[in-house]
Amino acid sequence: MDTATARRRAALFALFFVPGLGISSWVTRTPAIRDLLGASTAEMGLVLFGLSAGSMAGILSSGLLVQRFGTRPVVAAGALSAVASLFVIGGGAALSQSLVVAAGLFLFGLGVGGGEVAMNVEGAAVERLIDRPVLPTLHGFFSFGTVVGALAGMVLTATGFPVQWHLVAVGVLTLPVALIAVRQIPPGTGRSAARTAAKGPAVWRDKRLLLIGVIVLAMALAEGAANDWLPLIMVDGHGFAPAWGSAVYVLFAAAMTIGRFGGNWFLDRFGRAAVLCASAVIGGTGVALVIIVDNQAVAAAAVLLWGLGAALGFPVALSAAGDSGDNATARVSLVATVGYVAFLVGPPVLGFLGEHYGLRGAMVAVLALVAVAAVAAPALRTPAAAASEAQHEPV
Repeated sequence: MDTATARRRAALFALFFVPGLGISSWVTRTPAIRDLLGASTAEMGLVLFGLSAGSMAGILSSGLLVQRFGTRPVVAAGALSAVASLFVIGGGAALSQSLVVAAGLFLFGLGVGGGEVAMNVEGAAVERLIDRPVLPTLHGFFSFGTVVGALAGMVLTATGFPVQWHLVAVGVLTLPVALIAVRQIPPGTGRSAARTAAKGPAVWRDKRLLLIGVIVLAMALAEGAANDWLPLIMVDGHGFAPAWGSAVYVLFAAAMTIGRFGGNWFLDRFGRAAVLCASAVIGGTGVALVIIVDNQAVAAAAVLLWGLGAALGFPVALSAAGDSGDNATARVSLVATVGYVAFLVGPPVLGFLGEHYGLRGAMVAVLALVAVAAVAAPALRTPAAAASEAQHEPV
């Protein structure tokens, strides 16, 4: 690997790490933010809707922006928007203004959603250059960022450090990282691919691609539900103290990180369909235990299964979408958009369900969709994929 490609890959690692650090920094402080806002569970669902709406706006515009300008400016705008949002969220919490916090979450979602397709297109380009998997590791760095942010959030929650200054500090630390990393992304990537995709057949007519979209919808909801609600589920649903609720989220983030960094071996050996099916079963088991078993130790252990099961769903589904036919950029964009529907509808729907049935009861909706993904995953195996997977079977 030449130096420029190595720097480009390292920059992508950093650019995935930054939003992971950002999201876990405020997720671990959601009980404190909720208290500062004086918000009910349903009201918190509406506040979190800002994140969902921003994510959808970003993901819907990202493909067109990549087509017109290439990945670099889209990645840059997304990274800077995500960093800037931390200052807005912190300010809204300090002022006890729910609308300001929602606006900050919108800005964060806009940045992450807008940069999502662009960074995955960049990752796919690096994969082709070095002829090795990159996407699972990239998403692994996002999860690694959530672990670091969650650990810091747990410590700062335990010490009573003000949430607004916590978020401002994270913004100050990540801004130079984002600025340096963006400079390593070459201009022009994604332009020609996007134009080619625009001239091709409508990818949404591909039934297999739509099936991949259903799977990514379910697995993204499983991941997103934990990112949005897990500390509050542990605090309100299982009676944990806020600091210990944050600690359980650290377990989830660590399990996600381990799953993503270690997933390539399983993908090489068993193939995408089997891995996605097993992931859904493992994740569903964890969610079910959190819902059913009224025991703190079991709930904390179940979160490990939840995280391991959710780890590979999104990146593997994106890779499968890109390989499902021509016009890879359009296919990745479509499946990512479907996945972000989970982030759009998940927080408010789960919030309203949690208001009426408790947050543990609300997770039944997540469990049902994960079960659908487990049933649907084997159907992803095409004749060509089966032949490829057979090459990895022991003889």
